[in-house]
Amino acid sequence: MRLAVTNAPAEHAHRIARTLVEDRVVACVNLLPCHSVYRWKDQVLDEPEVTMLMKVSDDGVERLRTVLQGLHPYELPEFIVLPVDTAGSLGAYLDWVDDGCRPPGTAAVHPSAEIRPRPT
Repeated sequence: MRLAVTNAPAEHAHRIARTLVEDRVVACVNLLPCHSVYRWKDQVLDEPEVTMLMKVSDDGVERLRTVLQGLHPYELPEFIVLPVDTAGSLGAYLDWVDDGCRPPGTAAVHPSAEIRPRPT
């Protein structure tokens, strides 16, 4: 599993996230409001954005990069991929991410990935 990070304008972030999850490019996207200050084409910009923390399988990173570039409104979208400490992570969650990135009808069921309802 890898964590991929990008930022997008709020009006685009939810649509991008839904598309990535619905198309099984990623298993999950966390949308975190933020404010970014950055230099672009010799101007300092100061804008609200949404940080998108995307959970993707190891072998799905290249597909995510390609799909994201097609969906993203920026000329040069941020795309940073971070490794995950799989030895220290919950194995059932890692299995769930891998399953969520497989094409429909091919998702494996792992005994460790039993989903339990949240306590109320």
